[in-house]
Amino acid sequence: MISRFFRPIKEGFYGVGRHAAMSISSASAVTITLLIISIFLIFSFNLQQFTKDVEQSVQIAVMIDYAYEEQSQMDKIGIDIGNIEGVNEVKFSSKEDEFQYYLDGFEDEAQKEVFEPFREDNPMHNAYYVSVEDGSNLKVVADQIAQIEGVDSIDYGGESAVVLVNALNSIRTGGGILAGALSLLAIFLIQNTIKLTIFARSDEIAIMRNVGAKNGFIRSPFLIEGIIIGILGSIIPIMLSVFGYIYLYRIMDGVIISKMFVMIPPHPFVLKIGGILLLIGMAVGLVGSFFSVNKYLRWKR
Repeated sequence: MISRFFRPIKEGFYGVGRHAAMSISSASAVTITLLIISIFLIFSFNLQQFTKDVEQSVQIAVMIDYAYEEQSQMDKIGIDIGNIEGVNEVKFSSKEDEFQYYLDGFEDEAQKEVFEPFREDNPMHNAYYVSVEDGSNLKVVADQIAQIEGVDSIDYGGESAVVLVNALNSIRTGGGILAGALSLLAIFLIQNTIKLTIFARSDEIAIMRNVGAKNGFIRSPFLIEGIIIGILGSIIPIMLSVFGYIYLYRIMDGVIISKMFVMIPPHPFVLKIGGILLLIGMAVGLVGSFFSVNKYLRWKR
């Protein structure tokens, strides 16, 4: 008699405990996946920033022919360069500036004095320094500049510069594909864990159907649960990403390996990462739950 009385209570506690365990399992799956995505996002955004810095630093040096040193001729060359599609910025450097830049490359004052007499009969060219909007178009823009009348020579680093820019763009593209794959993995994990929760509550769903509940009414609690699981699963990755990146930035003084690799300042970068992780967690929980519930409801028709 007593055991019969306590059996429903025991089964109720067992059901609650099993449901809580499944929810924790789902949140854990989201947490692990978001941690991987977080590491990738931090790496990807910093790589993207580095790629942009490299593209902006790679310039085309355009040397003007000695026969085109009148101001009107040099202005026309500058205008023609600026009209080329893909050119971002054009800066003029006089032959005097070029000579001074050459001298500044020597640290020894004695070496500078050796070349100082050449200042009067300056052998340097007037020049334009051209930056492009897209580093992958570097060679195309350089070839068009070379066709302009009055251009003596150009220098942009050759094929090595193009290869470097293309390699960085490939890494950036591959990173985006990897992020999408990780998001699909997270949806798959949450879908399977939510599916177990749905089957565990199949009796409740059957009762709701028997009293005339529509699919939307049955589906909504699971969708809300999926969103909550996604939010809970994103808390740890957000905390680790925010405080971890700030700590890493401080101990490395914002530089990776050398000053060529400069990290993105933490603020507001870490807030951006946290917001993205939260949205991904919610989206993964919602989509995973939606697919699981729909599959179950179709199966039970």
